[in-house]
Amino acid sequence: MIENDAKVWLVLALLAVGTYLIRLSFLGLVGNRRLPDWLARTLRFTPVAVLPALVAPLILWPEATGGTFDPVRGAAAATTVGVGLVTRNTVLAIVCGGVVLFGGLWLIPQ
Repeated sequence: MIENDAKVWLVLALLAVGTYLIRLSFLGLVGNRRLPDWLARTLRFTPVAVLPALVAPLILWPEATGGTFDPVRGAAAATTVGVGLVTRNTVLAIVCGGVVLFGGLWLIPQ
């Protein structure tokens, strides 16, 4: 833990400046220019790569179960992926996965 309030505010200020500079590099400096085709094509895959990276630890090592795999969460993830692949509808896939998750947690108490 940081023992000094000044250090906390310094770290927060540096993180704020860093975040601002990262966003400025795309929005302020390149925002009104056409991106090269290879870069635009690469940036289209960013959400597809980030979302599984955020969700995978919650499925494989969920904090709610002490880090052990939970079949209910695995079934919800499999349902979400399956519905998404079949229907190509993101909202429907998320809703179906949520229904399986909450229904499974309701039917099988932890």
